[in-house]
Amino acid sequence: MPPAHANHPLLSLDQEDLDLIMALVLEGSSLKGLASRMGVSYPTVRSRLDRVIDRLREALEGRQPDPLREMLADLVDRGQLPGNLARRILTAADDRSQLDEHLDRGTI
Repeated sequence: MPPAHANHPLLSLDQEDLDLIMALVLEGSSLKGLASRMGVSYPTVRSRLDRVIDRLREALEGRQPDPLREMLADLVDRGQLPGNLARRILTAADDRSQLDEHLDRGTI
């Protein structure tokens, strides 16, 4: 029988997420200190941490990550896409998904 920790939600995270958690713990939970040490802005660290938290919640609930959200978040983190445009894309995708659900159920 595998050890109890073999299914731990942290094991669902990729190495980059685990490295962020480790750095945060070693930094003493200071996001500003971590941002300074990593040479990035506080909002960048906050955004990455929020994504890690979302991934952990998804793992706890047995859900798969949304590939579109993951891709857009990565682009925003790299400075290749403005956050407001990423939000507009997600809103459009969510609206499209809701429309598809109504069409599938025949409620439109």
